[in-house]
Amino acid sequence: METTPTAPQQHTFQAEVRQLLDIVIHSLYTDKEIFVRELVSNASDALEKMRLKELTEAEVFEKGKTLDITITTDKEAKTLTIADSGIGMTEAELVQNLGTIAHSGTKAFLKAMKEKGDAGPEVIGQFGVGFYSAFMAADKVEVFTRSWEPGAPGLKWESDGQGGYTIEPAEDVARGSKMVLHLKDDEFADKVRVEALLKKYSNFVSFPILLDGERVNTVEAIWLKSKSEVTTEEYSAFYKFIAHAWDEPFYTMHFSADAPLTINSLLFVPGENNERFGMGQMEPGVALYCKKVLIDPKPKELLPDWLRFLRGVIDSADLPLNISRESMQDSALIRKLNQLITKRFLKFLDKQANDEPEKFREFHEKFSRFLKEGIATSYEHKEALAALIRFESSMTDAGKLTSFKDYLSRAKDGQETIYYLTGTSREVIESGPYLEAFKARGLEVAFFTDAVDEYVLQALTEFSGKKLVAADRADIELEDLADDSEKLSEAESSALSEWLAGKLTDRVSGVSIGKRLVESPAVALTSQDSLNPQMRAMMKSMGQEMPEEKPSLEINAGHGLVKKLSALKDSDPELAEAIGTQLADQALLAAGLIENPQAVAARMSALLERMIP
Repeated sequence: METTPTAPQQHTFQAEVRQLLDIVIHSLYTDKEIFVRELVSNASDALEKMRLKELTEAEVFEKGKTLDITITTDKEAKTLTIADSGIGMTEAELVQNLGTIAHSGTKAFLKAMKEKGDAGPEVIGQFGVGFYSAFMAADKVEVFTRSWEPGAPGLKWESDGQGGYTIEPAEDVARGSKMVLHLKDDEFADKVRVEALLKKYSNFVSFPILLDGERVNTVEAIWLKSKSEVTTEEYSAFYKFIAHAWDEPFYTMHFSADAPLTINSLLFVPGENNERFGMGQMEPGVALYCKKVLIDPKPKELLPDWLRFLRGVIDSADLPLNISRESMQDSALIRKLNQLITKRFLKFLDKQANDEPEKFREFHEKFSRFLKEGIATSYEHKEALAALIRFESSMTDAGKLTSFKDYLSRAKDGQETIYYLTGTSREVIESGPYLEAFKARGLEVAFFTDAVDEYVLQALTEFSGKKLVAADRADIELEDLADDSEKLSEAESSALSEWLAGKLTDRVSGVSIGKRLVESPAVALTSQDSLNPQMRAMMKSMGQEMPEEKPSLEINAGHGLVKKLSALKDSDPELAEAIGTQLADQALLAAGLIENPQAVAARMSALLERMIP
């Protein structure tokens, strides 16, 4: 036990220190538990300096002593003791480090604080006053310390955090520093509480942390190792620890970078996406560290929201932290981290897709919703995300997926458009009238059958410089096909179109003889900027009034039904009108533009009854 044989020497805090103490205790830290992290980090710094001294100095007091941090709780005495075997302090260093702020920026800092009226994150972080956070939880702090220098005396520093402090000699003091916090209550004298804080904030500190004789930090910061030094089993164990998971990671991305920022990162894709089972939206799961000390377990701005499924660690020594280490001074730096990590992860996924396409298909099945969310919300990553999207098409077998890159590799020379159709399934798309014109011309059409694809394609207007165009739009120019089939003459076609347009004014904007139909008699077409049926239904469910949508009707002059209708309009105009109306209704129904299909069925029943003698 340390003893103090002589009377203490009284010192007064520097004026700036008194101001900073007031700021730290009353307004700077959002949570007083942070003081544990700050004091452990200070102890780790002292040990790191001691390790260097032992390598560079010939004489060191207690050389070879184990470098560790010892923490002791005493609930009965309401004390928390944090000791290290580090570099220690001389009397001059005690005065400088704990009684003054010997930095030229102090006055500028205090002036900025006064002008802002709060602890603005952009003006703090360089003043090393984490020690003062102890007074948030303690009404008295004792520091017993002995410098590494041979012959240096043991000292005791004591203060109640008010007007000043005392320094006096102390005997039987080991090398390093020992802080005894006399706590305001016994919350932080509870072993379970302190252990939880150590595991939360300081679990990856390089030196052993012993709490009441038991080591707390047993998990290694493997993200700082090279990939060749880490086994698959170690990655798995770390993933389960950091993500509180039971499954195995699906993908593991471990990388380091020195420029433009110093980053060590270890990211995991979980084995499963819980959101697709209706378990609610995931919270961000990549923790932010600075030199192995936790800054934020769930930083919301570190990665885009659509990467919330990732789990792991990002550690950057370049972070300019505020005094509480609870937020970053420079939001531009966080944006830079965001961009860098996101681009690296998308590049990683692209490599996985090329190297192991079947495994990537499984990833796509589970996590594609996040990629599609990114397309709709992250303009700068839209192209890279679109390259990862997989879909079926008119040129793939059922169940086989392709990509936009593969689509373009099969495109015709000079083709500047990527055509697509949306629907509830491949079967629904292929049974509709919109595909036949493209198949007849050897043009590939991408099939999108996910419920969110309509909204994604609204945002993704092009890929690799090629426009994405819905194949059910009216304003698509297609080349003529060689066709020897018997059709209505130009005069007959014109007369039928004009007659039908007059009968269907309440349903369509116009009627024309088109060249896209091969097997179907008619098709309803909307313009490229029209709202699709899914968007209209969604907006209507939100109570928004929808403008009336009148598509154009294109009829097939070579179809038998259309040719018979042309003759019937002269011989039995009443029946021809009923058939023409039903023809239009069927086309509108296929286009998803009929809100009351029961009415169509009723008209069909009436028509059949009329036609059967």
